Amino acid sequence: MNSHSDIAIERIQKQYIAYMRLERSFSANTVEAYERDLKQFLDYCNEHSLNPLKATLQDLEQYIFETYHDAKRTRTQARQMSGLRAFYRFLLYHDYIEDDPSELLDMPKLDKHLPEVLTVEEIDSMIAAIDLSKPEGQRNRAIIEMLYGSGLRVSELVTLKLSNMYMKEHYMLVEGKGSKQRLVPISDEAQRQFDLWLQDRNRLDVKPEYTDYAFVNRYGRGLTRVMIFTIIKQLAAAAGIQKNISPHTLRHSFATHLLQNGADLRIIQQLLGHETITTTEIYTHVNVQDLRKAILQYHPANH
Repeated sequence: MNSHSDIAIERIQKQYIAYMRLERSFSANTVEAYERDLKQFLDYCNEHSLNPLKATLQDLEQYIFETYHDAKRTRTQARQMSGLRAFYRFLLYHDYIEDDPSELLDMPKLDKHLPEVLTVEEIDSMIAAIDLSKPEGQRNRAIIEMLYGSGLRVSELVTLKLSNMYMKEHYMLVEGKGSKQRLVPISDEAQRQFDLWLQDRNRLDVKPEYTDYAFVNRYGRGLTRVMIFTIIKQLAAAAGIQKNISPHTLRHSFATHLLQNGADLRIIQQLLGHETITTTEIYTHVNVQDLRKAILQYHPANH
């Protein structure tokens, strides 16, 4: 590619990132992943003297094969192909190309991964492992209740605003994927633990830009996703839980326990903020696993 086309591609790249962030309202993490994948693809094009605006299906397949042929990285490969498709749809929509070469890309088949789920006893043991004598103890107790009691995503928790918490009505307004907002009920226990955390929070020197954040660290700044991961991992270890868990495990457990106790799948979909019921249906697979275990354990034919 000559210098003029290099400049054109660089300009298109910036437009594409702005399009994802502003028009598609993708989360910062999604934009970052797509931007990283696109840079890798453009670097490949540069190395192979390939103009991405003139790439063919065969060019894209060769790129995928050379970069992600390892079968162990199927999920990464699927994300990369999804990013390529998004980029070429953008090019087509903005008349940079006349035909979309990614349209016929065969997506790799992903094995359905059933999420890890904690029992109520395991969650209770995590709560019991919290040292309330430590400055962050009550905050961590409130975090567990919010993740498990309301099914929040970790990104929703760290960006939760005090001004969006309606305690008298027992609801909070959270911002999910794609900047979509939804009302989520606050359980009585979550509200009680959060009120106790607010007493601790009021004694902190909260920085001006974080005054509206529901959860802050001891320095009065916002919590990060990594910090929440660390808190959950440490509590699981202290409780002697051997499962590989994350903050999302509490969200999975929230949904699974609701389903097991008779909640309608559509209601769970609304609570979790899933755009389609298909995403929520994975919890029916988890439930079927429990049914199978029950048959194996209790049916006389298996003894």
